[in-house]
Formats: sequence, C-alpha cells, structure tokens
Amino acid sequence: MTGAISDLIRLEIGMRLLVLLLGLFSGLLAQAQDSSEIEQNIREGLQKIAPDMEISRIRPTDVEGLYEVVIGAEVIYMSADGRYLLRGDLLDLKEQRNVSDNVRSQARRELLADVSKDEMIRFSNGESKHVIHVFTDIDCGYCRKLHQDVSYLTEQGVEVRYLAYPRAGLDSDTSEMMEAVWCSSDRQAALTDAKSGKEIEAESCDNPVAEQYKMGQTMGIRGTPAIFLESGRQLPGYVPPKELLSILDSDS
Repeated sequence: MTGAISDLIRLEIGMRLLVLLLGLFSGLLAQAQDSSEIEQNIREGLQKIAPDMEISRIRPTDVEGLYEVVIGAEVIYMSADGRYLLRGDLLDLKEQRNVSDNVRSQARRELLADVSKDEMIRFSNGESKHVIHVFTDIDCGYCRKLHQDVSYLTEQGVEVRYLAYPRAGLDSDTSEMMEAVWCSSDRQAALTDAKSGKEIEAESCDNPVAEQYKMGQTMGIRGTPAIFLESGRQLPGYVPPKELLSILDSDS
C-alpha cells in the first residue's frame, strides 16, 4: 500500500512539473505567435497521429501555454507548438472544480442542440420543467425499465427525448427494428410496442437512426440508457424516477 501511495505521489509531482514546464516554454512561444499560428501548430501536430480526427474547437486555457482541444464531446490539452499532448482532467484546485468536465458538458449541449426535435421521439405532458435526452436501445433491459417510468416522469413535468442507439451496431436486427419505429406514423406507440417485445411492421423511410448512433459514439456512449441533462451532464445508466427528479431539480 505504501509503495502504491508513493507511486501516486511521484506521478502527481511529475504531472505538476510537466504542466509547469509547458507553461514556461510554451508560454514564451505563444507570445511570439498569434492564435491562427498556434491553431495551425496544434492541428498539424494532431494530424501526425490521427489524420481523420475532427476537431471542434481550439482555445487557450487559464494555464499559460496550454490549449484546450475539443474533439466531439472529449477534450485533450496541447502546447502552443503542437508538440506536447496531455490526456486527462484539468482540475482547478482553487475553485475546487473539474475544468474538463465543464468542457465536456458544453460540448454535449452543443451536439444535442444541433439535433432537430422532429428527429427525436418525444414524450411530454404539456409544459415541461425539465428535459432529458436519452440514447436508447429497444432490446436493452434497463431502457425498457426506464420507459416504464416515462408516464410518471412526464406527469412530474419532465420531457423525455429519445435518440436511437442500437448497441449491436447498424447492421443488427435491433437497428432494423429501430428504423421501423422511427419510420412509423405513430413513433411513440411504435417505440412503446417495440420495448414491450412486439414486432413492428417494417417500414422504409429516410430516418436518423444511423446518424444518431454515430453521434452517440462521438459522445463516448458505452451503454444504454445514456441519459443527458440540460446542463450536458451524463448520468451513469438507469436512475429510479424519484432519484432522477431530485437530480434534475439540483441540476437546474
């Protein structure tokens, strides 16, 4: 145990020294460069290791010489010259907050805001106090359990917006059935039937299932249901309805 603690202390000291060095050397470099040059350096640095990487945003952090790079809903950090890359969370010890979590939440909010409401299957009961976005799979046990709570949640003023995430992939029977749900003239009823194990008559149409699945991958979804609050915060799987309401109230 003592050895493990010593290793953690050494790792912590090493990380702090690395950040200090980045601040010293990259800060000097950044003074001689404008933002467009820095962005080009960072993009070129990343292109060497991941040519197809889609970068959403590059901007400076509060640490001199360290830049935030948002990729989908994830964030990494790089030096101004594009040479050094850090993976992990950036913590503000003075304010006692996880800076990286805030960045991820913002990225998730932006991604979800780009999805048309018409492409989601929405359940609400008039005016809503809260909105949750749920990536769902019709064959997922906990997704079905959550769907049983939807009536109660909507009565409590929660709007539930479903997006498709067939865990077995786009070539699966589940994906095909979810496409039929999204192509149904009554999506709400079709989704409820599908989650009850009923067969849905196959229909063909332009549907967002593949696009939403890929978006879920971009957002780092590993399982379903994946619940996102309006703040962009992600909840770890199924949450009982009363507990979920409490979380929503505190997150507002």
